[in-house]
Amino acid sequence: MPEQYVYRHLVTFDETNLVGNVYFAHYLHWQGHCREHFLAEHAPAVLAELDDGLALVTVNCSADFYAESRAFDRVEVRMVLETLASNRIAMSFDYVRTREDGDELLARGTQTVACMRRGAYGLEPAPVPDELRQALARFGAATPAGEGRRG
Repeated sequence: MPEQYVYRHLVTFDETNLVGNVYFAHYLHWQGHCREHFLAEHAPAVLAELDDGLALVTVNCSADFYAESRAFDRVEVRMVLETLASNRIAMSFDYVRTREDGDELLARGTQTVACMRRGAYGLEPAPVPDELRQALARFGAATPAGEGRRG
């Protein structure tokens, strides 16, 4: 099993709806937080490249929900690299409520990002930066596109 990058989040009231559970869109928002914290911690040079024409474009994302979360739940968003091919990075995310009496899977998500460069004619595909490729290698073996880790 590959190592997971873990982003820890404390749910706040502003993330809940009138019923008191977390509004579904926040799970996708947390995917972005997880990804950005990963970049800051493991591939900071990529952040500088964003100012120099690199664009990390989310081409799809999803989340399947299994249990509700509420304010002040402690949630770990656990990210694993699924595939890295050409200019695309596919990741999976487990959203886990952590408690002293045991963890509970709240949701499972996916996200695919395309590395692009701003050029004279708009965005053009670009290779995954070496620093990012090396950082991701620790969190899952890059598999050929279409051969994910989960069944």
